Amino acid sequence: MLMPHPAVLRTLVDEYEATKANGSAEDDTRAQDLAYTLCVSTGTREVDRALEVARGWLAAATADDTTTRRSTDDGPRVYA
Repeated sequence: MLMPHPAVLRTLVDEYEATKANGSAEDDTRAQDLAYTLCVSTGTREVDRALEVARGWLAAATADDTTTRRSTDDGPRVYA
């Protein structure tokens, strides 16, 4: 399965959570659209599960980013 880029996934999660917090009718329609996109992006059928998977992937991407970078003695960080 293809995985969405972490930045895209982070935007989806953040926007979904912000939209759900507002609670207006317009926001409810947008939240439904975002929920669908999250489900498709994570290969799930329920938004709660999609959020759980997305958060796991984001945590793994963050952990992977910090472990793949290394410092060199003569310059900036490079990616291994």
